[in-house]
Amino acid sequence: MPEPFSLSVIVPVWMEAASVTDTLRALHPIRTMGHEVIVVDAGSRDRTAELARPLCDRLVFSEKGRAVQMNAGAAVAQGDLLLFLHADTRLPGSALDHLAEFARSRHAWGRFNVRLSGQRPVFRVIAWFMNQRSRLTGICTGDQAIFVRRGVFEALAGFHPMPLMEDVEFSRRLCLVSRPFCIKEPVVTDSRRWEKHGAWRTMFLMWRLRWRYWRGESPESLAEIYRSDVRNASK
Repeated sequence: MPEPFSLSVIVPVWMEAASVTDTLRALHPIRTMGHEVIVVDAGSRDRTAELARPLCDRLVFSEKGRAVQMNAGAAVAQGDLLLFLHADTRLPGSALDHLAEFARSRHAWGRFNVRLSGQRPVFRVIAWFMNQRSRLTGICTGDQAIFVRRGVFEALAGFHPMPLMEDVEFSRRLCLVSRPFCIKEPVVTDSRRWEKHGAWRTMFLMWRLRWRYWRGESPESLAEIYRSDVRNASK
């Protein structure tokens, strides 16, 4: 019999009233298996917290920022494994089976492949590039539902409190501990952002920001570039 493990799914949210109910209902099977779901709200001004409260095991409030929110969730988590899930991303139905394999492995952390929800062929191409890049480099993004052993997370002091690239920075440090455990069955992340701002435009923006991050530009300046680009794309 496989050794049991306990999982904490940590979901950072802000102004997610339109989708948080569906997000958390999709995690109900995980809760029925004895694992916990923690929602970390960054002071939403809509009904996000009200809608989330009955659908999670713990509702936590923190300052805004994914890194800060995920650290706040991890601080109260009870699980042996921590999984960080974006509010617009869905885990596959067999996620617990894959995570049980990870728990039995010697890997310190891991991630899922990703698929974009849109049906256009370009989304399949983008997802293929994202997954291949991650497999080759070991660097992951939050869209891939990063998971990590609690002891490793605590030893690395969690996510650095930065406004952008916290997932890239964290996975870079995790790679010093072990290569990621890569789950081929994908999580599905909402493609609305890509559709709204243009699929190729969004992809090239993210590649450009990562390139500039690797060259040493500060996350603060890159966050401003990202906000400016998104504002211009929305006009």
